[in-house]
This record gives sequence, structure tokens and C-alpha cells, in this order.
Amino acid sequence: MKNTLQVLKERRSVRGYTDKLVPEETLDKIIEAGLYAPSTRQDTVLIVVQDPQTVATLKKLNARIVEEQRGRPATDPYYGAPTIIVVIAKRSSGAALYNGSLVLGNLMNAAHALGVESCWIHRAKEVFELDEGKALLEQWGLDVDEYIGIGNLALGYPSGDYPVAEPRDARRVIKVL
Repeated sequence: MKNTLQVLKERRSVRGYTDKLVPEETLDKIIEAGLYAPSTRQDTVLIVVQDPQTVATLKKLNARIVEEQRGRPATDPYYGAPTIIVVIAKRSSGAALYNGSLVLGNLMNAAHALGVESCWIHRAKEVFELDEGKALLEQWGLDVDEYIGIGNLALGYPSGDYPVAEPRDARRVIKVL
């Protein structure tokens, strides 16, 4: 396993995946890291999807949102990832977006530390506002009125070269000592 600071500096979003599934033991470690995100509310739910039919449905719904927003056909918004982790949170939480974002950050960094790559995919909120998205939530035993989509994580093994981090601009830091 990699050093934490090394993971934070090296991890990049991957936009192309093989069809190789993440082994269950590794996936469980990634999920556990998400559950330990720094939030005491525990108002998030992680939905881990590897069923090809459900992955295809999520891709179709997300692509529809992209097409509506951009006015042109969308390619696979999940970049061929065989695993998608959907993060939702309780609408009643004033910190739903923040808590869900912390979960997604932990998931991405843990995945990289374990040799699995990821990309945060937007539009979870919009997908689960669609009738088809609400039907998925109901199928998963969740109250559609209680939860809001926060983000999606494409997860898997890269199909191409790994992106290199660009240098960071130190002028973005203001120290008041």
C-alpha cells in the first residue's frame, strides 16, 4: 500500500477502463474507506453496482442528462468502467453535499492506494430525479423522497496510460501567520 501523501499527490482521474472487475476483497476495502469519511452524521449511502444491466442503465440515464445539457450526443459518461459506486445522502441533512463529497474523496484515494483507479462522475442528482432513476432507488429499497444523488464513481483498471499530475501553483495559498 502506498504512503498517504504520495497517494494524494499522484492520484488522477482515469477516463478509460478495461472490463476487468475489481476483486471483492479490494472493493470491500475501498468501500470501508468511504464509510470512514470524516463525517459524524453518517447520512450517506453507497450503492455499489457491478451488474452489467444496471451499469448500462446508469450509463444511459447519465448520457441522457449530458445530451440535454450540452445539446449533442454523449459517449459513455463512465468511460467503460465495470464498477460504479453511487453516493447518495439524506435530503434532510444540511451537510449532504459536503458529507457525500468527503465519501467520494475517500473512495478515490483508497482505490488509488490499492491499485484501482477512478473518476468522479457528476449528474447523480439529476439521474435520480428522473422517473427511471427513482425506480432504481425503489428497486434498491430506498425512499426516493428521502435521498438526493451526490456523485458517482467510475472504478476499475486503466485501459491506457496513467495521467501525470501537473505542477501546482503555490500562489493559490495565502498564509496568515
